[in-house]
Amino acid sequence: MQITAAVVHEVAGDFAIETVSLSEPTEHEVLVEIAGVGLCHTDLAVKEGHLPFPLPGVVGHEGSGTVVKVGSGVTKVAEGDKVAISFNSCGQCAHCEKGEPAYCHNFMAYNFGGVRPDGSSALTSGDDTLGGNFFGQSSLATHAIAHERNVVKVADDAPLELVGPLGCGIQTGAGAVLNSLDVEPGSSLVVVGAGSVGLAAVLAAVVREVGVIIVVEPHESRRELALSLGATHVVDPADRVLSEQIRAIVPDGVNYAIDTTALLPVLDQILQSLGVRGSLGLIGVPADPTATLPVGMMSTQLFGHTIRGIVEGDSDPDTFIPHLLDLHRQGKFPFDKLITTMPFSQINEAVAVQHRGEAVKVVLVHE
Repeated sequence: MQITAAVVHEVAGDFAIETVSLSEPTEHEVLVEIAGVGLCHTDLAVKEGHLPFPLPGVVGHEGSGTVVKVGSGVTKVAEGDKVAISFNSCGQCAHCEKGEPAYCHNFMAYNFGGVRPDGSSALTSGDDTLGGNFFGQSSLATHAIAHERNVVKVADDAPLELVGPLGCGIQTGAGAVLNSLDVEPGSSLVVVGAGSVGLAAVLAAVVREVGVIIVVEPHESRRELALSLGATHVVDPADRVLSEQIRAIVPDGVNYAIDTTALLPVLDQILQSLGVRGSLGLIGVPADPTATLPVGMMSTQLFGHTIRGIVEGDSDPDTFIPHLLDLHRQGKFPFDKLITTMPFSQINEAVAVQHRGEAVKVVLVHE
């Protein structure tokens, strides 16, 4: 079928809105008509050449929409079902079998390889094959081929255009609090960076009834948003030494910290802000993949610090996305307050809007 997609032709180039061909779904695939798709830092990291993916190609990995057709082996969803689309996983490795698909042994191949597991691509333009299957979807388009494993059926009353970011950014931030670090009620938490991931962590911390929620963010508007969402304190890192500002709030150091920036000077300050047996969760992706953490071995050992990487909030999307939507239905997880919608045709302007900090999370919708 012919669809419209945002094609990346070269590193650092703009998205090009083009008509391309999308193949029929194979045995365990699902064809989804996209209602909305989040614009994520990971999409832009591919566009800027910071992450591997074959170009020209179509990215997009926070899609949501309606199932149009299913492959012959699909039993999980049916035509007409409303779905969020999340990351892909193999379903057969040790971690997938343990219900930990975010740590699938084949994560890179299934999400960044640009092809299906059999080596084919669902996307072509004329005689040229396009990189596709990004996070098992390539949903910066009017339609996407997803997989039975990475579609999650959502209730008919879910805000369909908006649920796509639950498949990646929002579940990552919320999951960091609720799953990865399993933050204790009444404890103290610092969240570094008030983008969609960081603010999703704030929302989850409110759900978990965390006692002190500190948000570190240079943009005043986002600090104000963080307070409106339930942060108890906000910090401008430009005011003075960051660790001093945090310890002025929690003199003994915080119990938990979540970093979304991957900036080494910031991480050094956050490590100095951790209390005894404090835990640091790393979500941010460094621009330099060879960067090393500023870890003081002796202090880390003496104070019993835990430092752990976090992928997708340690989420099993089949259970976690419905849980977040149930919290939203109860008014306890208002993730929609993080979202600004823009027309899909304005994708390049949306990139600029998000870069300027004028929107926390842009979701592109089809006119």
